[in-house]
Amino acid sequence: QVQLVESGGGSVQAGGSLRLYCATSGFPFNRYWLAWFRQAPGKEREGVAAIYTGNGNTYYTDSVKGRFTVSQDSDKHTLALQMDNLKPEDSAMYICAADPWGGTKWGVSDFQYRGQGTQVTVSS
Repeated sequence: QVQLVESGGGSVQAGGSLRLYCATSGFPFNRYWLAWFRQAPGKEREGVAAIYTGNGNTYYTDSVKGRFTVSQDSDKHTLALQMDNLKPEDSAMYICAADPWGGTKWGVSDFQYRGQGTQVTVSS
């Protein structure tokens, strides 16, 4: 079965950096859409960044462009999210997600599989 396990969250001051990781298993890693979503209390879950592992194409929501970088390690079957110049509004639970048809869902709806999430808190 599909398993997604996040790590790397924590607390940081505004302007700082964090790197999140997602260990994956149970699906063909090199032919899947992987993404990071986030959800803050009282807000809807939003897609932050996505990557299609088949060709490495990446996609970002406008608010993180130029600050966040999503990447894959095809040997280790992991997904990473490098977050730089963090802002208090980036504080949320960050959730790793996977979907074989994510290309039709990105920016529209949730992905099929999701991890438990890792908390990111940015203080001003």
